[in-house]
Amino acid sequence: MFKINDLRELIRAVDRSNIDELIVKGENNEKVVIRKKGASIVVTENVNSVPPAVQSSQSVVPPPVPAAYPQEIKAEEPTTPVVVEEKLHKITSPMVGTFYAAPSPDAPAFVKSGDLVKNDTVVCIVEAMKLMNELEAEVNGEIVEVLVENGQLVEYGQPLFLVRV
Repeated sequence: MFKINDLRELIRAVDRSNIDELIVKGENNEKVVIRKKGASIVVTENVNSVPPAVQSSQSVVPPPVPAAYPQEIKAEEPTTPVVVEEKLHKITSPMVGTFYAAPSPDAPAFVKSGDLVKNDTVVCIVEAMKLMNELEAEVNGEIVEVLVENGQLVEYGQPLFLVRV
């Protein structure tokens, strides 16, 4: 059976990563499914065993639903209205490495939210194995959001910027 602290850590890990779904199977047929964008977290644990309280036919009051049965925990609804953007392009990392928003620690960032970029505008540097790789916007548009922090490790294919084209 999974402990609540383990589940919290898994949820945090999924939230910090760029994966949408994580399935973890335990030793006793427990299964935890965490969906990032599905607005719910589904926890399913060992459904093969039937607790003794359920086996008793003398009980007049139905027993509470034990943790051994599937349960669904709904995520909170967002409090701010969701605005659908017309056309957003994601600039993604072409490799695993360290994201740098500026050419040096004391220099201003290459781009920030609200900046207009052309397809050849350098938007950041991704360092991989001591090689500094400049990333270009590859589209013309406006930077809507910078999705990562300076100095953060990034994965292959991880979105770095949203650009309104």
